[in-house]
Amino acid sequence: MAVIAPSVLSADFAKLALEVEEVKAAGAEWLHFDVMDGMFVPNISMGIPVLKSLRKATDMFLDVHLMIEKPLRYTRQFCQAGADLVCFHVESDTRENIAAAIALARQLGKKTGVTLKPGTPLEELLPFVKDVDLVLVMTVEPGFGGQKFMEDQLDKVRRLREYICGQGLGCYIEVDGGIDENTAPLALEAGAKVLVAGSAVFGKADRAAAVAALKAK
Repeated sequence: MAVIAPSVLSADFAKLALEVEEVKAAGAEWLHFDVMDGMFVPNISMGIPVLKSLRKATDMFLDVHLMIEKPLRYTRQFCQAGADLVCFHVESDTRENIAAAIALARQLGKKTGVTLKPGTPLEELLPFVKDVDLVLVMTVEPGFGGQKFMEDQLDKVRRLREYICGQGLGCYIEVDGGIDENTAPLALEAGAKVLVAGSAVFGKADRAAAVAALKAK
């Protein structure tokens, strides 16, 4: 069954702890935490202080997506702030530094992931797959919420699933961007396991129904 990871970016920050309690009660297993630095992507979101506060407010699995330049500089801080999984963009630094960031997070007892922008070839992240727990396929351009689902990215999900199975690996595939009750089945059919959803969960009055709709295949 799909794992639903509502994106905190779509929550009401004035009542964040309550919002998180509600999506947990609705059946969501993870929380997706988007970190943007205004340089790697053209937007600024939230960082270590918010993550620390969120960690105190919930025992949900915190999936931290670093959309920042040179993430090795902050890997230790995000791990210590409460991340359960830290996901790194392959475009954000050299291959050696991304590998070092993954190794540091694992050394600190955290799960790890890698991801890429829609325009980046899948081959760019394949060298990392054996060392991570999750691979994130972006189905929108990272940096803003509310974008239209890029269906052409599902080919990456299918190819990635074939690669993971062919190599006998156990990492999850996560899809982020434009996920709703209509696009979730497409992502799951292609091979995704974890679905990141923003307004499709936090934007709904009946969040239990919203989570159930995303899990239905």
